[in-house]
Amino acid sequence: MDVQTRTNLEKDLEAFFRTATTELEGLVRQISLETYLPAMELILGAEAAGGRVHVTGIGKPGHVASYIASLLSSTGTPAYELHGTEAVHGSSGQVRPGDVVIAISNSGETQELKATVTTVKNNGAKIIAVSGNSNSWLAKVGDAFLYAGVAHEGDPLNRAPRASVLAEILVLQGLSLLLQCYKGLTPQQYVKWHPGGALGKLRNGETR
Repeated sequence: MDVQTRTNLEKDLEAFFRTATTELEGLVRQISLETYLPAMELILGAEAAGGRVHVTGIGKPGHVASYIASLLSSTGTPAYELHGTEAVHGSSGQVRPGDVVIAISNSGETQELKATVTTVKNNGAKIIAVSGNSNSWLAKVGDAFLYAGVAHEGDPLNRAPRASVLAEILVLQGLSLLLQCYKGLTPQQYVKWHPGGALGKLRNGETR
C-alpha cells in the first residue's frame, strides 16, 4: 500500500468515527425518559395481559431486530424476532391480539415493512415504531414512536447504513435498560439465563 493511499484511508476512518460520534451525541441530547414511557407502557401492559413482544425490520434493521430480541429476552423481557418479509407469508401467525411489535426502519417508508406492519396491526398488535424519520409512514401508524435518526452515515457516499444502525441499536438498548431496571432484574436471575457463558458468572463474592 502506497503512502498516499494509506493517508487517504486514515482520513476516511477518522471521518467515520468523528461523524458517528457526533451523530450519536446529537441523538442522545434529544432523548429523555419521557421519550420512552409510551413504549414501556405498551410492553408492560401487553405482558400483564399475557401478550408478547416481537421485533422486526427489513435489511440491516432486520439484523438489529435479531440482536434486540435477544437482548430483551436476556434482560427480563421475553421477545421474538419476526422476519420482516416472511411475516406476510405466514410468520405473522406468531403475533396474537394484544402483542407488541417493535418495527425498525431508518426511512420508515420501506414497502416490505409497510406490508408487515399492516399485517400485524390487522392481527391486533400494537406497534412501537423506530425510525430516523419522524414524519414517515411508520412513525405515523405506530402506537408509540422512538426517534433514531442521523443526518450522515459516516462514509463518502452517505448511503450504506452505518451511523443509522448504531442509532437504532443505541435507542433500543436504552429501552431494554429501562425495562430491565423497572423489573428489578437481579444478578441471580441473569445468571440463571446465562448458565453457559462468562457473562453470567457471579462476581465480587456474590452468591446465588
